[in-house]
Amino acid sequence: MSRFNQPLGGNDMPRFGGPATFMRLPPQATAEGCDAVFVGIPMDIGTSNRPGTRLGPRAIRDESRMIRPFNMATGAAPFEHLQVADIGDVAINTFDLKKSCAIITDTYREILSHGAIPLTLGGDHTLTWPVLRAIRDRHGPVALVHVDAHADVNETMFGEKEAHGTPFRRAWEDGCLINDKVVQIGLRGSGYAADDFAWAREQGWSVITAEEIAGRDLRRLMEQVRGLIGDAPCYLTFDIDSLSPGLASGTGTQEIGGLMDWQALQIVRGLAGVNLVGCDLVEVSPPFDPSGTTALTGANLLYEMLCILPGVPQRPPAPLHGFDLS
Repeated sequence: MSRFNQPLGGNDMPRFGGPATFMRLPPQATAEGCDAVFVGIPMDIGTSNRPGTRLGPRAIRDESRMIRPFNMATGAAPFEHLQVADIGDVAINTFDLKKSCAIITDTYREILSHGAIPLTLGGDHTLTWPVLRAIRDRHGPVALVHVDAHADVNETMFGEKEAHGTPFRRAWEDGCLINDKVVQIGLRGSGYAADDFAWAREQGWSVITAEEIAGRDLRRLMEQVRGLIGDAPCYLTFDIDSLSPGLASGTGTQEIGGLMDWQALQIVRGLAGVNLVGCDLVEVSPPFDPSGTTALTGANLLYEMLCILPGVPQRPPAPLHGFDLS
């Protein structure tokens, strides 16, 4: 019998039953004894358009019930190498965004004190800033891979410094980031001025727009990203609105011309071997996608993040045919 927690399998309990945890993993009150933990931040008080991301963590957990423990594409078997649990949700103050940010930072300091890597179910993108503050306190400044339709580097929104369009300006101000190891992928859409993406480049960040990678295989890009990051501690933040709206309609600030889901998989899988110290998947708003597809996509990307954490070997299987597909 494995010494590691295992997801509840579909042959042991029907997919529509069992615990309402990520992949129906055992729940746990704290991160003690874990290598990685799934944790929700049910928050949408930082959103500027359509709300509903407070319901994201619950929907992502629900759709994760279809995910099986072995990654057929990469050969990763995370539950054979890591102790993983679902530790529930952060108890934010849903009436006060500033207090919620402080609560998030304190909660993640406690999680990180156990040596666990947090995998966060969002929740609006404001949350990444207070998480990065806790990450900085544990690991120092980190490299960042930020996948998004939007740069999220506004100085303010409606005069407020805390919002889902400001987290990376705040993280930069707080010394959370290694500037020459920050990569933003998938930025697109209309802006208020021609230089809306320029601030990030002025800090030394690498900005790859959606137009530059439209329809492209991204394995070569991710090889270069890995080279840029090197052995630095790295945080991955993935906004579901980076995907084309036809693939992820359940989000608040859609932009046409986004990534394909296979490109999203290439981005996440392309970070295998990087010293990841935390990941998040944000901006899933279930009310705008009754089919559950957006939450399903988010759940699978979180599973892929688990599969690339340090200590999980990647063993891609040999082809099952004799064809040359190069």
